[in-house]
Amino acid sequence: MPSPPQLSPEARAAALEKAAIARRARAELKQQLRLGSLTFRELLGQAKTDEVAAKIKVLAVLESLPGLGKVKARRVLDEAGVSDTRRVQGLGEHQKAKLLDLLDGPKP
Repeated sequence: MPSPPQLSPEARAAALEKAAIARRARAELKQQLRLGSLTFRELLGQAKTDEVAAKIKVLAVLESLPGLGKVKARRVLDEAGVSDTRRVQGLGEHQKAKLLDLLDGPKP
């Protein structure tokens, strides 16, 4: 495996800062999901224009939803036929529809 590129101290500091900003933004998104101020459907819409929302892993999103833990989130992904390493931007239309259907629950 090749070694990572050698960065100047300034470039390294800039990359570290960019990564920290992205981590904080992902944590904020997951917190909004936990609190219910953002729904999965809204996140899918937001991912069309927001790079942070687009690049977050679907598993992390599902685990952040109220009522879904690690086990149920993986079960939902399996049932929808979505890889647990898939990011929101990589979801196909059928996968999005299946996930939304599974998360909305049974219809009366």
